[in-house]
Amino acid sequence: MKTISHRQSRRNSARRKRKVKARHARGRRWGTGPKPVFGSGKIRYEIGARINAMSYGGIGVVRRLVSKLGLPGEINGRLGLLKRHLPYHESDHVLNIAYNLLCGGTRLEDLGSLRDNAAYMDALGAEVIPSPTAAGDFTRRYDEADVLELQEAFNAVRPQLWLGRGRDLLAPVAYIDVDGTLAPTLGTKKEGMDMSYKGVWGYHPLIVSLANTGEVLYLVNRPGNVPSHTGAAEWIDRAVGLVAPHAERVCVRGDTDFSLTAHFDRWSEEADFIFGYDAQPGMVKRAEALEEGDWKPLERRPRYTSRTGKARRRREDVKERIVRERGYLNRRLNCEHVGEYEYRPGKCRETYRMVVVRKNISRMRGENALIDELRYFFYITTRRDISAAEVVRLANARCDQENVVAQLKSGVGAMRVPVYDLVSNWAYMVMAALAWNLKSWFALMMHFKADRKKYVAMEFRTFVREMILLPCQVIRRARQTTLRIIGWQPSADRLFSAWRTIERTAFQTGFG
Repeated sequence: MKTISHRQSRRNSARRKRKVKARHARGRRWGTGPKPVFGSGKIRYEIGARINAMSYGGIGVVRRLVSKLGLPGEINGRLGLLKRHLPYHESDHVLNIAYNLLCGGTRLEDLGSLRDNAAYMDALGAEVIPSPTAAGDFTRRYDEADVLELQEAFNAVRPQLWLGRGRDLLAPVAYIDVDGTLAPTLGTKKEGMDMSYKGVWGYHPLIVSLANTGEVLYLVNRPGNVPSHTGAAEWIDRAVGLVAPHAERVCVRGDTDFSLTAHFDRWSEEADFIFGYDAQPGMVKRAEALEEGDWKPLERRPRYTSRTGKARRRREDVKERIVRERGYLNRRLNCEHVGEYEYRPGKCRETYRMVVVRKNISRMRGENALIDELRYFFYITTRRDISAAEVVRLANARCDQENVVAQLKSGVGAMRVPVYDLVSNWAYMVMAALAWNLKSWFALMMHFKADRKKYVAMEFRTFVREMILLPCQVIRRARQTTLRIIGWQPSADRLFSAWRTIERTAFQTGFG
């Protein structure tokens, strides 16, 4: 079968795009239709005798990126979980789980359908892939040191991306965010699980991520009853050591649970930080002692700007109306002011900048106004090069990590805890989080900077739908596998852009 050249592929893509636009144009010219646009005619199904096709056309680009980065070699070199390779290596098991999620799978059992898909295995260059049973057994071979080695294998290849197209995203400051989340389970025999402060049984993973690219740097599974900050200092140290050599400046962010004052002096020598700080009575008195002239209005950035330059008409606030009609206690923000002062925590030798936000909140029941209240929010930081308002904005921007956590939970399904003990589930979480990281790495290979930012911020399921679930014909030859996209869609252009970038990039440790 004749191979299509790059030039011909671009022509085919442009022709498909013109045809789709022409259909849309015809649709706009139509008047009232005599019948519904969805047809009701007969459908005939056939199975081709020789055509080998699948619906995961984008997985080939991901496989090529993984190969050129040298990730399989790093995994096999660091893990020694299998005494004999019959026939699978450690990297085969790890990538098998990550690719399953990238192809729309949600659990280990979904590997069964991929294992019966000859075109999928041909696209990965595999004669056969591990079964769900083998994948589950592989997770039980880990101990804590092995899980750490697996994460360091991922971290060993990241700098190649950060020093390439990712360097623009890491400038001028690389932000490391840290937070804990609950991974609930209805199971009763999951070793290591415990009850959280919310009364939920499960685990309490710690997640350390890089805000600039959305990557998960470290993921640590813990019993459900431990506080968020337990053991966090060690993993923050590791993350700073990983990112600092490749960024002009590093800033660590976290909420009040991560204001670990005993480590502030050491961290300030290696990186900046912005942490929330508990509003203890002594801190509130210190804020109340500030002169009124020390407070400045806090101006928030608008949530969005209209492309047309015209403000949209606001719709009725239904929730507000119901609260007012029924006489519920209603709190509304009147205004915000920001102030600051120097503060030295008891466990620190150095003095740090304490930024305070004062919120004036009105309290009402129905139409009756009650006494207004003042609330104070504190942020401690080493950043003295920016305004107090900017410190608040950067501290609030850390909340975007909640989107990463939500994607790991509902998008990737990394928190499903499908196996039987804490370490095995930790291993699964890390292998599943690789699927999310591969999305970020894929985004970094986009040609245009705007595309890189767009796909870094994209939800996981949207990425899978746009970039992976592309129907294609698989043509396997002795030295090359060709994936011929069958159905055109606009995201195919971005797929080809990333693929060409990957092919012409000479990674330092890639095995090509």
